[in-house]
Amino acid sequence: MKATQTTLHTLALSTLLTLAPALVQAEEWKFAIEEIPGSIMDAYAQEFKKRIEDQTQGDVSVRIYHLGSLGTPTELVELAADGIIQFTNVSVGNLGTIVPESQIFLLPYAFPSDSTAMASFLDSSPLIHQELAQDYRQRGLEPLGFYSQGPQVWTTNKPIRTPDDLDNFKMRVMVSPILLKSYADLGASPTPVPFGEVYGALQLKQVDGQVNPIPAIEEMKFYEVTDYLIWAGEQELVTNVLAGSDWFESLNSERQQLVKQTMAGLQGYIQDVVTNYNQEKLERIQQAKPGIELIRLTEEERASFKSRTGQTHEAYTEITGQRGQHLLEQLQAELTTL
Repeated sequence: MKATQTTLHTLALSTLLTLAPALVQAEEWKFAIEEIPGSIMDAYAQEFKKRIEDQTQGDVSVRIYHLGSLGTPTELVELAADGIIQFTNVSVGNLGTIVPESQIFLLPYAFPSDSTAMASFLDSSPLIHQELAQDYRQRGLEPLGFYSQGPQVWTTNKPIRTPDDLDNFKMRVMVSPILLKSYADLGASPTPVPFGEVYGALQLKQVDGQVNPIPAIEEMKFYEVTDYLIWAGEQELVTNVLAGSDWFESLNSERQQLVKQTMAGLQGYIQDVVTNYNQEKLERIQQAKPGIELIRLTEEERASFKSRTGQTHEAYTEITGQRGQHLLEQLQAELTTL
């Protein structure tokens, strides 16, 4: 029954979305994101819309769909792969069941902890733009851009400084095999909860904490139902901008080049947005809740968590096989040159 309902839902969406462009003369590109208006993803999508519409002089219009309007993040990726929508921007953590190899981004303490170095890596890494791109295309997806929304921050109901502090601690995570394994290895009890339900889960004590960058914590008001913000330094939240491979390949070379150049031009823009949002929204949190405590783990404290990540890396290669092992080795090789 659930499969039938999902199929009917997808067909209904497909019919609705494909009929809409017939009402206007301009070609319409649909861009769905997993966040609310005013978020980092919204800033990216709005700037993409502006640049595309300006460069095509209105021949192409871009329509943006926000959190929940077309389904879950996983469903947005499926809609893009099916060509029902043209673009989507989702967190890599939502791709675990679709592109397992992409979970390399979720390995704790595996990537640069400096935001500038991380941005440079995401922009130019052969691992990402050559190797991983193949894995996306095999699943009908064209990866057009990767960027970080900033450091992941734990919002918790008690101070966390050691793995022992996470004992029996229910940490909300995205639905990803590696994220579940990762937080279990760090000492927590990982608990998947849909993004739109996290506030209620924290409020009702169904979970003890969650992890997201500061902008998402402020926008979704998670700070209202938490007491501590903790920077553990384990990773940044990587998101990717995707199109369906079939749709993208159906574009003429001029349109393909337009999309690629526009996405490339957005990298510097979104990095500035991310930096500003992380600073400004932390200030808003502190103004709205002066009593909230900020904890930045020391190098020694981080090391106690990092020492527990070996099994997580092994789980990644178990899930992805020789392909994953190859990607992990290339990642380590590239990082030695930074």
